[in-house]
Amino acid sequence: MAAMPALTPADAAFEEQRTLLFGVAYRMLGTVAEAEDAVQEAYLRFRSADGIDSPRAYLVTVVTRICLDVLKSARVRREQYIGPWLPEPLVHRAGAEPSPEDVVEHEDSVSLAFLVMLEELGPVERAVFLLREVFDYDYSDIAQIVGRNEAACRQVFRRAREHLAERHHRFQASYDQRRDLTVRFLAAANEGDMAGLMEILSADVIAYSDGGGKRAAALNPVFGPDHVARFILGVRRKEPQLRPEFADVNGWPGVMLWSRTGRIDSVMALDLDDDGLVRSVYIVRNPDKLERIGEPRRDDRR
Repeated sequence: MAAMPALTPADAAFEEQRTLLFGVAYRMLGTVAEAEDAVQEAYLRFRSADGIDSPRAYLVTVVTRICLDVLKSARVRREQYIGPWLPEPLVHRAGAEPSPEDVVEHEDSVSLAFLVMLEELGPVERAVFLLREVFDYDYSDIAQIVGRNEAACRQVFRRAREHLAERHHRFQASYDQRRDLTVRFLAAANEGDMAGLMEILSADVIAYSDGGGKRAAALNPVFGPDHVARFILGVRRKEPQLRPEFADVNGWPGVMLWSRTGRIDSVMALDLDDDGLVRSVYIVRNPDKLERIGEPRRDDRR
């Protein structure tokens, strides 16, 4: 077998930053394909540029600006989207080979709850907030990246943080706590146990289901424990043959649901409140956002 060609200095410098660049782009855009396209475009510009003193600074600047341009059109598309828009989930199945997204997936700031929260920010607000809050950039660097002065960036960050503070919760459940509650949630749904579901739902629980107009889903978020429980049980009654497979969804325990024909039907993840109850249910059914998952395990097919 022929030896792989050695990386050029430029390629090596880019590869050192690839995970960081994907992390920025995925948090900005919420989809894997668009994030990968942004990273690839940043690479092409990097390869053709001369006299770059700091590859990291250059690449983060370029990928952020590309994402800002993408978001301008993406926000129009999302306003016209049928039903709630949810990010494309990063799914890691037990025993699977690590993917390029795995490092990003297991960072707290990439949970579906966090990404949904970011959707409330405008493109520049989102960039400033992420660069400061998640990546700990100085305001002077952020100002150069987004084309604003430092004072404006400080003001943008303050407004964004104040806006999101109402949605942010301090409680951080452990992985095991989240998995246990996911198991209880799924068991109650499978058994048609209304009381069991109500027991683990918070008073202000919200359920989001994203079908994108291509799969059946609620056209609006579902609010309140009674309505959410009835919604979940109704979905389960309509699709009684769906087989669950536990997996990590954006770094936390979640569930993939497979049809009898081996088609991925949906991916579900829960978010917990300060009391350890379910405060958000995220169900992604849009097939465009699930196509990377692949096929069910051979030994699990029925």
